[in-house]
Amino acid sequence: MDIPDFETIMAPLLNTVKDGKEYAMTDIENKLIQHFDLSEEERNQLKPSSSHETIFQNRMRWARFYLKKAGLLEDPRRGHTKITSQGIEVAKTNPQRIDIKFLMQFQPFVEFYSKKKSPEIERPMVQYGENFAGYTPEDLIIEGYQELRANLQKELLDRLENNSPQFFERLVLELIRKMGYGIDHKVLGRTGDGGIDGVIKEDKLGLDEIYFEAKRWKNTVPIHQVRDFGGALLGKKSKKGIFITTSDFSSDAYEYVKTPDAKIVLINGDQLTQYMIDYDVGVQTAETYSLKKIDEDYFES
Repeated sequence: MDIPDFETIMAPLLNTVKDGKEYAMTDIENKLIQHFDLSEEERNQLKPSSSHETIFQNRMRWARFYLKKAGLLEDPRRGHTKITSQGIEVAKTNPQRIDIKFLMQFQPFVEFYSKKKSPEIERPMVQYGENFAGYTPEDLIIEGYQELRANLQKELLDRLENNSPQFFERLVLELIRKMGYGIDHKVLGRTGDGGIDGVIKEDKLGLDEIYFEAKRWKNTVPIHQVRDFGGALLGKKSKKGIFITTSDFSSDAYEYVKTPDAKIVLINGDQLTQYMIDYDVGVQTAETYSLKKIDEDYFES
């Protein structure tokens, strides 16, 4: 199943703590993971903007936040939560689903949800309508970011396809350099043979080298092109190669590079443009937004 949205999480979360005991959020997380039968991949999928918080943890945090604003949960201490007397009464009715509409029956939540400190502050579910019900504010940010990134990838591919092969080869070298590979990089140009377009020296003496081939193709790169590149590597007495294209590779080409003899990395157009964005090649930062949160240590010191 997909990772549940924060509204889907609220009812099971309240049901988990309905016995009135104090629970650590880590224990609640484990119980909810079992409840939703999340796979290993789903439970460990990180937010794009985080190196430690998973998407499920983020949505669970928002579910807890809204239940607290409705007066159904309280936090006796950091990292722990407990059901309130009002929450116990709600849990007794065994609601199948708790969402924003359900919480609007509680006055504390109505006051929180409708309060606006300035004309710019809007509650996301009201502002964006029912199509975004169940989205946390961070979900909306991530959704927008991913759409902008996907559009930027398409624009990059268009630019690459409309530039010269020589420009593409130089770009590939710059990208490899920014990724931290090698100490010396060189485009071979017409002196290259066997499809090899450039070389990367991994040490000052050139004892270990990585060769690359860069193709601005619109059609799928067939397996024989990858095999030929592998043969060219043998001719150079090298076992390491990178084959980069603006299109994609055939399925049997991907299978071929899985063999022990082939030390070839295939980078298609989608992966290439992702690397370009990640390593600032051909792009520049337009806007930067910084999300703040409460510093719990500050208020507990």
